[in-house]
Amino acid sequence: VQVVESGGGLVQPGGSLTLACTTSGDISGFYVIAWYRQAPGKEREYVADISKFGITKYADSLKGRFTISRDDSKNTVYLQMNNLEPEDTAAYYCRYVGKGDAWGQGTQVTVSS
Repeated sequence: VQVVESGGGLVQPGGSLTLACTTSGDISGFYVIAWYRQAPGKEREYVADISKFGITKYADSLKGRFTISRDDSKNTVYLQMNNLEPEDTAAYYCRYVGKGDAWGQGTQVTVSS
């Protein structure tokens, strides 16, 4: 399975951005697609995940601002991020966990005025 993120960029504080995670390969069977992020000088942290059955989970600190969803017809999982803060600046990574464990290369999100 390969994982590719897209949608990062520069956004002003209070703005919104939607990231996309597209998978390719054999994703049959149970799996979870998760988003993580890593800010400069900090450890990678969990953001949210969605299972094959549509069950979603979020980091407590991000509930209410971030929403994870999926479009199975496009093999894509989205991360809608609202009311962004400078502290959300990070490289955002997508991870597939199922038959294997695959990470994408990441997409940079910068929140700055």
